[in-house]
Amino acid sequence: MNERAGGHRRLARGERIVIATHNAGKLREVAALLAPHGITTVSAGELGLPEPEETEESFLGNARIKAVAAARASGLPALADDSGFSVAALGGAPGVRTADWAMQPDGTRDYRDAMRKVMDAAKDFEDRTAWFTCALVLAWPDGHVEAFKGRALGHWVWPPRGDRGFGYDPMFVPDGGTETFGEMDPARKHRISHRARAFALLAAACLPEG
Repeated sequence: MNERAGGHRRLARGERIVIATHNAGKLREVAALLAPHGITTVSAGELGLPEPEETEESFLGNARIKAVAAARASGLPALADDSGFSVAALGGAPGVRTADWAMQPDGTRDYRDAMRKVMDAAKDFEDRTAWFTCALVLAWPDGHVEAFKGRALGHWVWPPRGDRGFGYDPMFVPDGGTETFGEMDPARKHRISHRARAFALLAAACLPEG
């Protein structure tokens, strides 16, 4: 989905962009997806950019906040990811509050604790349907914005399984699979994840051709 009429804007091969995240797991995944397209990356953390407050009630809205802030601060195109884990029995929660469920009193995030909170809240419901959503927003310093969204459907499991991936990956099994994202080979996850699906749309619209 393109937020601006008049066609998509493409990055050039060899162009440098900011990945607007301080999350090491997201940074690895996004950088790996961009590398084959000849795009070089630097993270918001490496540039010392602050994390803007995420005040929107949608993944796309929060991704836009992060991408626009990073593009303006750095003078470079910036790509932001806002993603989250949703459970049908909880009305789609944690959803856009995915990271908040992991927040600890000392300001750190503990996703093992967050996964237990999900299990405690949903364990009495028969429906174990769950999904991951990823919104990707690419912003330029002049204000041009492109936005894309992908989703991976599946179900949640307990106890968590696997130490790959990050966040809620160890408690999510995608439809048609038996492994959690936390058990899955990263290359396979990159092909089927919510982030991969959003990225495929972004690549077709905005990354160098050929």
